[in-house]
Amino acid sequence: MSSPLFDCSDEAELLSGMRQARQAIARGHLIVMPTDTVYGVAADAFDAQAVQRLLDAKGRGRQQPPPVLVSGVDAMRALVEEVPEPVERLVERFWPGGLTIVLPAQPSLSWDLGDTKGTVAVRMPDHRIALELLTETGPLAVSSANLTGKPAAVTGDDARAMLGDSVAVYLDGGPSRTGVASTIVDATALVGPREDEPRVRILRDGAVSRDDLRDVLGDLLELADDDSPAPAARESAPTAPDEERA
Repeated sequence: MSSPLFDCSDEAELLSGMRQARQAIARGHLIVMPTDTVYGVAADAFDAQAVQRLLDAKGRGRQQPPPVLVSGVDAMRALVEEVPEPVERLVERFWPGGLTIVLPAQPSLSWDLGDTKGTVAVRMPDHRIALELLTETGPLAVSSANLTGKPAAVTGDDARAMLGDSVAVYLDGGPSRTGVASTIVDATALVGPREDEPRVRILRDGAVSRDDLRDVLGDLLELADDDSPAPAARESAPTAPDEERA
């Protein structure tokens, strides 16, 4: 039997789909859910086997760890070592929404997202179904719902056509609102021993523009000409989560 797809525009199907999605996550299985950017395939962020299933389903390796979606700022604080004041400003302006922020992970956490080099990429999505699910399940490791090298899914049917029975439950919330993946910024330089002039570096352009980021960060945003770190710095730079993330 193929994995069920629930039409979340129908209240009865939404209730049944959410219940089955919660149960699937609790059992270490994968689900697909809509977000404000593209559809995401999700697993319990604290279940290493489930996270590995997510990577296997997409055909990805541990060197491209998934980001973590959260239901709010308090959930983010529990996952990261520190929330610097400039990141507070970013969160206030762009969350919920299409901005993923990379920070040093809380060292006391027992999880395995892949080769993260001690960092975690976090985002609060601006989507009712995603936020309701995250509130009930806690943080989820979420990557775009597609096979590696294929376009990110913008409908539930797109996701099921690629991922099939590797996913236990599909939640279909209609076509993605924008189909544009989140912008990713690296704010790790703002935590711990400071560099002479710590900067926030853009790892990927997406839903939040560089101009909007500069409105909030000013000179803390690394200039476009400096987006690539120097060779010595590149070795210690955090590993970006997979580039097709939701």
